[in-house]
Amino acid sequence: MARRTSPENTSPKPPKEPGRFTQMWQVFKMTRRVDKSALPLMLLALLLPTAAGVLAGLFLSAGNVLALVLYIVVGLMLGVLLLLIVLGRKAERAAYSQIEGQPGAVGAVMKSGLRRSWRAAEMPVAVQGRSQAAVYRAVGKGGVVLIGEGSVAQTKKLVDEERRKVVRILPNVPITVLHVGPDAESVPLHKIAGRMNKIKSSLNRNEVLAVSNRLQSLGKNGLPIPKGVDPFKMRAGRPR
Repeated sequence: MARRTSPENTSPKPPKEPGRFTQMWQVFKMTRRVDKSALPLMLLALLLPTAAGVLAGLFLSAGNVLALVLYIVVGLMLGVLLLLIVLGRKAERAAYSQIEGQPGAVGAVMKSGLRRSWRAAEMPVAVQGRSQAAVYRAVGKGGVVLIGEGSVAQTKKLVDEERRKVVRILPNVPITVLHVGPDAESVPLHKIAGRMNKIKSSLNRNEVLAVSNRLQSLGKNGLPIPKGVDPFKMRAGRPR
């Protein structure tokens, strides 16, 4: 009699994820393809500390072979560290350059490009259907940041409306407006995170959390908060 195979044995195995070195190699190839200056800068970052370690060992080891080896190893490790830093910076910029100008590009920065001190979502808080212009919102120690995705002319009305909503419920919180688009005054996509981190701090950690929670109530269930109503002071109805 033929042996029966259980469904568990016949089900295809999930594809194995690539290892860390394979992922790094893929990132390196993508970065080199997009940014031709990546490879020379990475080699420079690796070779300069390594050469400095060799020279320091030759002049400072005083004939001690162990000290010479340690100097070289330290220089090499520092070079590898700098190489990885340069690769990370270049890879991030290359990745953003491939999606820059596309709808939702700012959302990618909101999702993975900000520090943990910022509270933001990859979904916009306002969208113009015809032009696909959008406004994103983030909350951090610098206050509230509104980012318009698209030309200034397309996003101005959306940004102004969102600013009025924020001011209505948070009149004392500073608001910064940035634009990502084709205009001369717009901020390049890969510089958004850096520009946000340079905003002067005005809120502490607890205040950031409170502001974020209050702004979430602004668009809860897609309904705006009526003017003059403070959601933190409303009383619950009596049970019948």
